[in-house]
Amino acid sequence: MAVTDAGQDTGVDFRTRLQNWLPKIVLAPSFAVMVIFVYGFIAFTVYLSFTDSRMLPSYEWVGWQNYDRLFRVREWDIAVKNLAIFASLYIVICTLIGLMLAIFLDQKIRGEGILRPIFLYPMALSFIVTGTAWKWFLDPAIGLENTMHLWGWESFTFNWIKDREMAIYTIVIAAVWQSSGFVMAMFLAGLRGIDNEILKAAQMDGASNWNLYRRIILPQLRPAFLSAFVILSHLAIKSYDLVIALTGGGPGNATALPATFMYSYTFTRNQMGIGASSAVIMLMTIAAIMVPYLYAELREKK
Repeated sequence: MAVTDAGQDTGVDFRTRLQNWLPKIVLAPSFAVMVIFVYGFIAFTVYLSFTDSRMLPSYEWVGWQNYDRLFRVREWDIAVKNLAIFASLYIVICTLIGLMLAIFLDQKIRGEGILRPIFLYPMALSFIVTGTAWKWFLDPAIGLENTMHLWGWESFTFNWIKDREMAIYTIVIAAVWQSSGFVMAMFLAGLRGIDNEILKAAQMDGASNWNLYRRIILPQLRPAFLSAFVILSHLAIKSYDLVIALTGGGPGNATALPATFMYSYTFTRNQMGIGASSAVIMLMTIAAIMVPYLYAELREKK
C-alpha cells in the first residue's frame, strides 16, 4: 500500500511539474527568437554606431565619431526640424479631432453603429495605401486641383505636395486622416467608462455641460490622453512608409524625417555607422517617452 501511495505521489508530482513547465517549453522558441531578432539586433545596431561601418559592418572602433558627424550633417538637421513640425501638429490635431468625435458619438446619436466603423476604417489601411491614395488626391495634375479646374474653378490651386515649404503639411494631413479614428476609439472607451452616477450628481447640483466636461469628464480621461500621446509619438518618430509613399522625402529633402534619413544613409549612401547612430537616437527618443509612461503605469497599479 505504501509503495502504491508513493507511486501515485510520484505520478502527481511529475504531472504537476509538467503542467508548470509546459507553457515555458512552448513559449521558449518564440522568446528566443524575440531576444535574438529584436533585442539582439538592437544591441548590434548600437555597437555598429560606434564602428567605422560603411557598406558592410566593420568592427573598427571609432567611439563617438559617428554621432559627431551625424549632428554636423545638414540633412539630419532638416529631418529633425521636419519631425518637430510633423509630430507636434500630428499629435495635437489627432487628439483634438479624436476627442471631438468621441464626445459626438457619446451623445447616443442615431446611427452610431454606422459612423463608428467609418471613422475607424482608415486605421485598417496600411500607411503605404494611405500615402499612395493621398499622393493621387493631392497631385495637381490628377487630383483635387485638376478636378476643380474641370468643374470650372480655374483659379483654384492646391499644390502643397510640390511646394518645399508646404509639403510637410501634406504628411500631417494624411497621417491625421488615418489615426484620428483610432484616437477617437480610445477616448470613447474612456467616456463610456465614467460612472454615470457622478455625472448625474453634478447635473443635479446645477453644473453646466461646459463645467461638466472641464471639471469631471476631461480629468478622468487623463489615461486616454496619456495613451494617445505615447502611441502617436511613437508613430510619428518611426514614420517611414507614409513619407515614402506620399512624397518620397521630397521635394528635395523637404519632407525627410529621421526614419527616411536612417534608411538613406544606411542602404543608399553606404554610411552604415551614421545610419546606425541615427537609429540609436530615434530609439533613445522613443525610450524617453515610453519609459516614464511604463513607470507611471506600474507605479499606479502598485
